[in-house]
Amino acid sequence: MSSERTSDNQNKLANSTSPYLLQHADNPVNWYPWGEEALARAKEENKPILLSIGYSSCHWCHVMAHESFENDTIAQLMNKHFINIKLDREERPDIDNIYMDAIQVMGLRGGWPLNVFLTADQKPFYGGTYFPPEQWKRLLESVSDAYTNKFDQLSQSAEQFAQNLNQSEAQKYGLLYAEEELKDVDFDKTIESLASRFDDQWGGFERAPKFPMPAVWNYLLTYTDLNENDSVQNHLWFTLDKMAHGGIYDQIGGGFSRYSVDGQWHVPHFEKMLYDNGQLLSLYADAYKITKNNLYLEVITGIVDWLFNEMTDTSGGFYSALDADSEGEEGKFYVWTFDEFREIAGQDFSLLAEYYDVTKQGNWEDGKNVLRLLDSKEAFAEDMELPLAEINKIVNSFKSKALEVRNKRPRPGLDSKILAGWNGLMLTGLCKVYQATGDEKIKKLAQNNAQFLKNELTINGKLLRVKGESINAYLEDYAAVIQAYILYYETFFDEAYLTEAKRLTELSISDYFDKEEKLFFYTSSESEELIARKKELFDNVIPASNSMMAENLYKLGLMYDNDSFKQISLQMVLMVNKLIKQEPEYLANWAKVSLQMHRSTAEILCVGNDFQIQMEELYKTYFGNSILMANAGNSELSLFEYKTPVNQQTTFFVCYNKVCERPVHEIDQVIQKVHETN
Repeated sequence: MSSERTSDNQNKLANSTSPYLLQHADNPVNWYPWGEEALARAKEENKPILLSIGYSSCHWCHVMAHESFENDTIAQLMNKHFINIKLDREERPDIDNIYMDAIQVMGLRGGWPLNVFLTADQKPFYGGTYFPPEQWKRLLESVSDAYTNKFDQLSQSAEQFAQNLNQSEAQKYGLLYAEEELKDVDFDKTIESLASRFDDQWGGFERAPKFPMPAVWNYLLTYTDLNENDSVQNHLWFTLDKMAHGGIYDQIGGGFSRYSVDGQWHVPHFEKMLYDNGQLLSLYADAYKITKNNLYLEVITGIVDWLFNEMTDTSGGFYSALDADSEGEEGKFYVWTFDEFREIAGQDFSLLAEYYDVTKQGNWEDGKNVLRLLDSKEAFAEDMELPLAEINKIVNSFKSKALEVRNKRPRPGLDSKILAGWNGLMLTGLCKVYQATGDEKIKKLAQNNAQFLKNELTINGKLLRVKGESINAYLEDYAAVIQAYILYYETFFDEAYLTEAKRLTELSISDYFDKEEKLFFYTSSESEELIARKKELFDNVIPASNSMMAENLYKLGLMYDNDSFKQISLQMVLMVNKLIKQEPEYLANWAKVSLQMHRSTAEILCVGNDFQIQMEELYKTYFGNSILMANAGNSELSLFEYKTPVNQQTTFFVCYNKVCERPVHEIDQVIQKVHETN
C-alpha cells in the first residue's frame, strides 16, 4: 500500500469497515464496494465490471495488490475500461460462491485473489486468480477490446454461464427423488475409500499441500466409536500426532495455520483462521476424551492461549484471522534463524535444535527455520536418555523465552471482523474443551461468547453475519450458531440456549428452506437478489451448511420430539446418500450424520439435584452418537416427562427411539449401556 497517498485521494473503499477493503482504500484504482452505486454506474457507462475478491490474511492477494493495484499505470488501465469492485469474501461469501463456481464452470483454476470480469448485468464471462503485472495488463487490454468489439459473442457466452449457475444443486447431481438408505456395508466402503488415500508416513491423505479437513477426521472418530477398526483409528491418532508435531501448528504461540504447502505438515501457509482453529479445538478435545494423550491436551491449551491472547474482543466475540505476512514477508513473524534460536536456547541449544529440527542452513529456505518435531516428546526423551519431566522443563522454558522475543517483532495484520458462523465454530470447540478438561477459564470464554452471539449478533430476532454491519446472516452462520447453542446446552444445561437453537432453526426453515428440493439455500429469501441463489452441498474445510443443518435438525428433533425436524433431516440425508457413497471425502459430515441416523442415537438424560456435577463427570467420555440432557427435575421438555429421580438420587435414563432402559445411578453403568448398544 502506498504510504504517500492521503485521505483526499482515497477511493470509495475509505468508508468501509472491512479490514480487507481498507487495505485497498489508498490504491490508485477507483475501487467501489459491492453495491448499487457501482452496479448502476456499470450500466450507465456500459462498462464491464472487474470484480476482485479476496480477504485480509491472503498472501497472494497482498502480492497482487502491491504489484498491480498500487501501480499507477495499471490503475489507469483499470479505471479507464472497467468499473472496479473490491469484495471481502468473508463478509459476502454468497457473491464469492457464485463467481467461484463460475470460474470452475469456465474450466479455470479457482482460488484467491479471485478476479472475475462481468457484464454490466453481473453475468461472468472470464476470470482467474493471481496474475503477474505484465500478464494482468495484457488481460485488461484484451478483455476491454473484446467487450467493445465482440460484445455479442461475449454476451452470449456470459448468458450460458449464468444459466449454468442457475441450475440447482439437486438437478446438477441428480438428487431429486433419489432416496437411498445406506447399510453398514456402505459405511464400511466409505472408510475403505478414505483409507486408500492415507499417507502412512506423515498422516492425513497422501498429497501436497495438506489441509487438516476436520470433517473427515470427525467422521472417522464417530465411525470408530461405533465400529471396531483399529487400523483406521490408529491412522486417526497418527494424523493428529503429525499435525501437532508439524510447523502447521505454531510450536511457540499455539494455534494452527490453514495448511502446509508440503506433504509433511511442515511449512505452513502462515495465516491463522478462526474457523480452522475452532474445528480443530473440537477434534483434539474429542480425541483427548478417548486417548487422554497429553500431546492433545497441549494442543488444546495452545489453541485456547492463542485465542485468548490474540483473537478475543472485549465484547466476548472472536476476531476472524491473522495475516500470513508481516513486514511484507510471508511467515517472518514465526520463523527463526540459526543464530536467533541459539541465543534464546542458551546452554540447551544442541538439545533444542535437534528437538525442533533447527539447522544452520534453515529447514525451510534462506536460513529460515520453521519449528517442528520429527518425533514425539516421549521418544525424544528416550533417545536423549533424559527423563520426560526434564525435557518438558527445558522445552517450556524455551517456549516462554521465545514467545517473549517474538512478541517484540512487528506483528502480522489482524482481521478484526467478528463473524457469526466462525464464532459459532469456536464456541462449539470451547464447549468440547470444557467437557474434556473442566477448565474454568474455558468456561468463562464460552459463556462470554455465547452471550455475545445472543445479545450482539442477534438483531430483531435474526442473526447478522458481521458485528457492526447490516449484512443478513447466511445459512453457514445459522448452522454453526445453532450447532454451538445445542452443544452449549449439552455442556452447561442452560435451556435458554436450546430454546434459541430451536427458534433459529424454525427461522431458517422459514427463510432459507427450499420445500421442493428439500435443501436449504445459502441466502435468505430477504437477501439481495443476485444472478443465482445457491445451495451449499459439499463438505470442505468447513462442513457444508446443509450437512450441519441436517445434523442440527436431527438432534433438535430428538431433544424436542419434533417429527417435522426429524422428517426434514431424514429427507436431506436420504437425498445425499448416493453422493456419500461416491465421494466420502467431500461429504464426510453428511456421512457422519447418515451413520448416526442409521445406528440410532443414545438419548442420555439425567435428573436430580446434582445433575451438573454428574454430567461434568459423564461427558469426559466421548460418545460418537448421543444427545445429552439434564435438569434438577423441573424441565418442561417432553423427553423428561415421567422421568424423576429414583430413590431421591440423581438418576440417569438411557433411551433409544423413545424406549428407555432401566434407570441407573452410576456413570460407569451409563457408559456400559451406551457402548453395549453401539
